[in-house]
Amino acid sequence: MLKKELRKKYKELRQGLSPAAIENKSLAIANRLLSIDIWDKTYFHLFLTIEEQKEIDTEFILQILAGKDKEIVVSKSDFTTLKMTHYLLTDNTRFKKNDYNIPEPIDGIEVPVSKIDVVFVPLLAFDKKGNRVGYGKGFYDKFLSECKPETKKIGLSFFDAEEAIDDVSENDIRLDYCVTPSTMMHFQEKSF
Repeated sequence: MLKKELRKKYKELRQGLSPAAIENKSLAIANRLLSIDIWDKTYFHLFLTIEEQKEIDTEFILQILAGKDKEIVVSKSDFTTLKMTHYLLTDNTRFKKNDYNIPEPIDGIEVPVSKIDVVFVPLLAFDKKGNRVGYGKGFYDKFLSECKPETKKIGLSFFDAEEAIDDVSENDIRLDYCVTPSTMMHFQEKSF
């Protein structure tokens, strides 16, 4: 399927999820993350849930990271440059929803991309090779292309993998893992 078709399909599937299903699936994803060999890392980038889009509730992952005393990094998006600025999450971090209902830090301690060890990546769909479909603005592809090569890129999805995304481009950054409520996929092959 093409990205455009996948966006439509998975937005509709998400809209069919009840609040209880979102909570249960989000908790299952957070628990499954515990089996990935990433917990010796320090800086974890986490996206904050857009409730209106029925995204995965990342609060459970946030609790795990805080419990393991990890440095948590959150971002602010600039829709003019399509770049993100990354901030350390602290007790003093204040948030405001932007025009797209994304909760963003108002200000804080900026964290350079070079420090980030693990990125939890939002997505609408993914395939069996680790390619992903997001909302289409390219924020995460740009961000992930700036990360160091060893940074772990972990997609989070309520749904299982598609066989293939037909219109993958050379600028698309592949995932290392994708975690769903029922599976954890590890992608090693580096071909499109």
